Amino acid sequence: MIPRYTRPEMAAIWTPQTRFRIWFEIEAHAADAMAELGIIPKEAAKTIWAKGKAARFDAARIEEIEREVKHDVVAFLTHLAEIVGPAARFVHQGMTSSDVLDTCLNVQLVRAADLLIADVDKLNAALERRAFEYKYTPTVGRSHGIHAEPTTFGLKLAVAYAEFSRAKERLVIARREVATCAISGAVGTFAQVDPRVEAYVAEKMGLAVETISTQIIPRDRHAMYFATLGVVAASVERLATEIRNLQRTEILEAEEYFAPGQKGSSAMPHKRNPVLSENLVGLSRMVRAYVTPALEDVVLWHERDISHSSVERMIGPDATVTLDFALARLAGVIDKLIVYPENMRKNLERLGGLVHSQRVLLALTQKNVAREEAYRLVQHNAMKAWAGEGDLLTLLMADKEVRKHLSEAELKASFDLDFHFAHVDTIFRRVFGRA
Repeated sequence: MIPRYTRPEMAAIWTPQTRFRIWFEIEAHAADAMAELGIIPKEAAKTIWAKGKAARFDAARIEEIEREVKHDVVAFLTHLAEIVGPAARFVHQGMTSSDVLDTCLNVQLVRAADLLIADVDKLNAALERRAFEYKYTPTVGRSHGIHAEPTTFGLKLAVAYAEFSRAKERLVIARREVATCAISGAVGTFAQVDPRVEAYVAEKMGLAVETISTQIIPRDRHAMYFATLGVVAASVERLATEIRNLQRTEILEAEEYFAPGQKGSSAMPHKRNPVLSENLVGLSRMVRAYVTPALEDVVLWHERDISHSSVERMIGPDATVTLDFALARLAGVIDKLIVYPENMRKNLERLGGLVHSQRVLLALTQKNVAREEAYRLVQHNAMKAWAGEGDLLTLLMADKEVRKHLSEAELKASFDLDFHFAHVDTIFRRVFGRA
């Protein structure tokens, strides 16, 4: 985690103190279940809770023990024994390290998913507000980076809203996928720990029981989780790239908010650069980079190995923290985005009406002109307009072959901009449930 790209609430999930607190809760809930089953004394379970709950675990002390024993969970249990006293001999009965580590990791990933889902909600709130603000603001649609046909800026933002609505659905599914608990003991057979202990701990930690574990929770669950983060990050990059392109000097239809006192360049005082969107592209690349190692973690030896462990210690915090920051930053960019409708109009009209070429083509076909012939007639005039020899409507009006089929009024009707926006309300109802 890099402080520059870290927000406190997400970072707190991954602190040593949080991890140790979750470890303790898993152990203490397991002790409660064992006490109810008569496996350990009830007084011991009460003592474990009373002394552990009030303690602040000493990370430095745990690290000191770990340097000797070379095992993080053993180091924690040793420190917990120092806090709890003799009753600590009833902690971790029949359990293995993975019971604690895997259940803890899943608790952390669930909490991280909750924050990410809330982030998407905030982003979509900004997108919805701005989409309705520019619902009917005309702008040129581009395919292959080239002017195509008219659209509205509201529709551009509606596309992003729909995409992030899908992102939320995927995050909800990923959260459910990873929200499992395993307290099944060595190699997952429950030989040393009653399955009812697992069920009790799962309920207390807000998780589902893992159907079958092999000492570890299957890592296909985690691969799906991180793959989902990668897809969400790709959506962040798509929207950030759109903003970067719209801010280009030659286009300048929208631009990031530029604060008073902000500097765009150390050398050129005039610069207003899309630095936030560029930053989002870079952050998105990092989140996606964590997907491959998560996929590779699925393949482990027999009932367990720890080749996944070092990977998850890195990608768990880094992927969630980075995506959390990126989603929050993107929401801020959208919320304060400066939009230039007049530039959108200028760009829309820049090619002298070429964006209406398809309407003329279709109008000709309605007059019994073969499609290939209609295409030839329109393209012949469109290429002249492209070369700067006049606007398309004027050129078509002067074309005798075209005029044999279309009157002046019919040609002008083909250049009606509002024609393209007849179904904006329909699209908005589909996306937002209202128009």
